[in-house]
Formats: sequence, C-alpha cells, structure tokens
Amino acid sequence: MRAMILAAGRGERLRPITDHTPKALIEVAGKPLLQWHLENLARAGFREVIINLAHLGEQIQEFAGNGERWGINIHYSIEKEALETGGGIFQALPLLGTSPFLVINADIWTDFPLYKLRNHHCSHAHLVMVDNPKHHTEGDFFLNHGLVKAVGGKSVVQKLTFSGLGIYNPALFAGCNAGKFSLIPLLKFAMANSKVTGEAYTGHWYDSGTEGRLASLRAFVVAN
Repeated sequence: MRAMILAAGRGERLRPITDHTPKALIEVAGKPLLQWHLENLARAGFREVIINLAHLGEQIQEFAGNGERWGINIHYSIEKEALETGGGIFQALPLLGTSPFLVINADIWTDFPLYKLRNHHCSHAHLVMVDNPKHHTEGDFFLNHGLVKAVGGKSVVQKLTFSGLGIYNPALFAGCNAGKFSLIPLLKFAMANSKVTGEAYTGHWYDSGTEGRLASLRAFVVAN
C-alpha cells in the first residue's frame, strides 16, 4: 500500500511561523512533523510515499529528498496553488496507483499504529475517528456499527472528530475533475450510500493547526 502526506497547505492560522516555514517542517521535540510521519510510515512497512507540495514546497523537498534515509521512496506532487484535500489527492492519483492508499494530514501528530491500516481494503473510504478535542466539541461524523455517517440515526449518541488519517480507494474520486476542491463532499456522498467505514481511536492524537495547539503537542511529546 502507498501512502500520501498532505503538506501543501498555507497554514494561515500559524502565521507568522508559516510565512517562512511550511507546516510540515514545524518542529516538535526536535523533529519536524513530517519526519515523525515518515518514521512512523517506514516503521509500519510503507515504502512508497507521496507528498503534495505548494507553499514553500522546495523546503520540504530539500529536507526529505528521495526518502532514502528512512528506507522509503518519496515522490512529490507539486501544485501551482494549494488544491485543498480533494484536489490534491486527485492530482496525485497517477502516483498513488489503482489500489486503496493511506492519507495523513501533515499537521497532525498521533501514535496510531499505522501497520494496522497497511493491508486494509475499502470500497471507497475508511476513516480513523477520535474523541472530540476541546477546540472542536461538536465533532464531524457519526460512527455507527462500523459505518461513518454524516447524519445520525436513532442509535447514535455523539459525533466524533475525523483525525485526518484515512484509507481511500480511487473509486471515491470517480467523476472528479482537476482543480481545487474539498474531500468532504465526496465523503458525505459516499457516506449516504454506506460506502465509508471507520474506527474510533482512543490513543494520543493532536492537531497542531494553531499556536496554542502546537504548544500543547510540544509539551505532551516532551513529557512523554
């Protein structure tokens, strides 16, 4: 299975840090977030990794190179402007192949055991969900008997938050056109047809999208 790291975002909420450093290269406990992901992917047995680039992408290429130091092969999908999650993945499909692939947001940190997803097959998508963090108490989607839903049923109690970690089948992008677009509408359409599975993860997960959240992540990793 191939993997993709979404690293093209501008990181507006982290300015002025991201005026000169891409989100993926922001350090946590002495290592860029990107390095945490690359090490975890290599440890889990992934060997082909695609990284999409836009804002300050040349810094990411200079840092990660061809991936040799981690024992992986890195390929780059370069975007003239950030294409959002859906558009970025769609552009990279020729590099990702015809089988399901893993995608992880560059600006999260988690100790999720990625090897558990390496041989996972799904018809459209499989999402890792986490408990709602303080900054997102309303959550994103419902998880009901292994299916992820945008609208809850009678037996559903509470939404969970999408972790930014998932497996996608190229079939999810059937009919899409090149350009900037979000992944969420595609997922919601597939959810309505019971084609998105999911699982809840109760381990450690952080979104480093603001200075406050980044500080919390750094404190946690240093303490542990």
